Amino acid sequence: MKKLMRGNEAVCRGALAAGMRNYFGYPITPQNDVLEFLIREMPKYKDATCTQAESELAAINMVFGAAAAGGKTMTTSSSPGVSLMQEGISYLAGAHLPSVILNVVRGGPGLGNIQPSQSDYFQSTRGGGHGDYFTPTYLPASVQEQYDLTIKAFDTAWKYLMPVMIQTDGMLGQMMEQCVLTEHKETKFDASSWCVTGKPEDRERNIVRSLFLHPEDAVQKNNEKLQAKYKEIEENEQMWEDYELEDADFIVSGFGIVARLLRKLVYTYRAQGYKVGMFRPITGYPFPNKPLKNIKGKKVLVVEMNYGQMYTDIQVALKRDNDLEFFGRGGGWIPEFEEVKEVADKFFGIE
Repeated sequence: MKKLMRGNEAVCRGALAAGMRNYFGYPITPQNDVLEFLIREMPKYKDATCTQAESELAAINMVFGAAAAGGKTMTTSSSPGVSLMQEGISYLAGAHLPSVILNVVRGGPGLGNIQPSQSDYFQSTRGGGHGDYFTPTYLPASVQEQYDLTIKAFDTAWKYLMPVMIQTDGMLGQMMEQCVLTEHKETKFDASSWCVTGKPEDRERNIVRSLFLHPEDAVQKNNEKLQAKYKEIEENEQMWEDYELEDADFIVSGFGIVARLLRKLVYTYRAQGYKVGMFRPITGYPFPNKPLKNIKGKKVLVVEMNYGQMYTDIQVALKRDNDLEFFGRGGGWIPEFEEVKEVADKFFGIE
């Protein structure tokens, strides 16, 4: 079924298609319509719970409780609200609990403004809270991808038993596009071996925790278990798009809403006879470094709505600083096509 909708609605519909029946959130612009949509829609589903919590701290701890009971659960917020949730997200990671967190990014730091930004890339891809953990992070660039990648996020969270991030922004969340609501058969997972829904006589009691006071090596063993999962994720879950990259002499790279501008830039250059291609990460973590290993001797321009966060991952993947340039806008500013092209013309040496 095709339907015209906002990006935030697409996330909601993707979550429901994936089997999400427990939502806990708190209002903050520009994602308030997520809560509004789910309050209207979730009563249509059996045994569904949609709660406006008293704060972001309460919301993420409600997520912890629902996840511990084996429920498919999600929360959503925007930059400063997600910052308040970081302790709870760390607890979810430490307790190996699956959940999905949507961050509709706004300008920052601080309360900033409600304009679109990509300044939470580090927070999303590096874990954001305390301890050695990561959160798989999906970076959609369209309303359709907000639907599709939300389904993927739930499957990843339950496959690996961990919190997963979806990062959009104020423009992607509010823009309207056609979205195909595909028939999706919910992926079923058996949570009986770890969730706390009562103890049958034929097994040991399940205990969900992230506190390990003794023996002394318990925290180390838990960290080793987490790191083994991250290694598996880094090997198997990288996602990216390469557009006109095969014969490209010059490459532009960006994610999310910026990639839409870069696609137009590639099209413009190709029409003029210049071989320019685009590399777009779809997962911020694990960062898709596999396709970048084959890029040698080519100039790469990275464009972001921040001051160089994904740029550092590109640097590491390419293992070089030369022939690499960055252009960014922060604080809610969306780069203009003309200014990006001017930077690209100069860097690529195009008249």
